[in-house]
Amino acid sequence: MNLAGILSASTSTAVLVEGESDRAAVEALAARRGLPLARRGVQVVAMGGITNIGHHLVALLGSSAGATPETATGTIAAKGLRIGGLYDAAEERFVVKGLDRVGLRPAASATPLSEHGFFRCDRDLEDELIRAVGVDAFVELIAAEGERRSFERLQGQPVQRDWSVAQQLHRFLGSKAGRKEYYGRRLAEVLPLDRIPKPLEALLRWAA
Repeated sequence: MNLAGILSASTSTAVLVEGESDRAAVEALAARRGLPLARRGVQVVAMGGITNIGHHLVALLGSSAGATPETATGTIAAKGLRIGGLYDAAEERFVVKGLDRVGLRPAASATPLSEHGFFRCDRDLEDELIRAVGVDAFVELIAAEGERRSFERLQGQPVQRDWSVAQQLHRFLGSKAGRKEYYGRRLAEVLPLDRIPKPLEALLRWAA
């Protein structure tokens, strides 16, 4: 995988996230917290799916792939690059495999991935944001964005009538191209700052 042109020359910290909606949410929340990502050399990279993490790690670390944890860490320091990110609980195995592949985590290690800069969402980041913002507030946001009728049509579909509103909202995010990214940003923009999801809070502290 060729990442040339993706990382800027000034990047010293790469934050790997699954997709564009995660990137939008992280960047929006960082802005609200007064964390100037670009000025601090932090770049959020959307990988196009968690299964691509191994390829991204190899591309970022180059010849350190397959090295021991000690030499791999030294390579990162020499390049001035720190790597961390977000992942979903159900997909933890891909992160573990990717870190093992480039020697950043001893095989069969019991060390929490958070100590390697990777922070776990219970289901996914969208679910974390919905719970933090609250179902009622999210429905109000959808109405304010002029999409209340679209959401109500989705609620009326037979397969979703017995779902909880939170489940319906989660499905709504993925029901139209670009919607997940748009609302990933908007949810981060309206999220009460005293209710930031733990994985996001931990990631921002790490990146800072």
